Amino acid sequence: MSNWRERLDAIDELAQWKHAKIIDVLTNVMNTDPVVKVQDAAYRTLKKFGENVDTPPRKKGDAVKGVNKILLRIKKSLPEGHSYEEFKEKLKKMRLDVYDTYEGNKGTDFDKWLENTWAELNK
Repeated sequence: MSNWRERLDAIDELAQWKHAKIIDVLTNVMNTDPVVKVQDAAYRTLKKFGENVDTPPRKKGDAVKGVNKILLRIKKSLPEGHSYEEFKEKLKKMRLDVYDTYEGNKGTDFDKWLENTWAELNK
């Protein structure tokens, strides 16, 4: 679960075979994966298979529950005056799931979002 790219690659592999179990897996991924790109890939594959599926539901609010508390805890665990890069590395080491989910969802805006969030924490 901590690598959205691998999950995306897995969907590409599964797209080669239309089978009831694969359809079940893809439906579950489409409805529950925290990364929108992965949900959309599962949706497109199901449509390609001819399945009657609706657009994946978009989770409202944070992709990871309590993300600000998680990020604040990580920031507080670092020495005062730490850099953004130190914060980013610690997040990646401690909570790869959070890092990966937001990197997947934010795309090229991930670093900007994370740095802005880091700057706003504990103000």
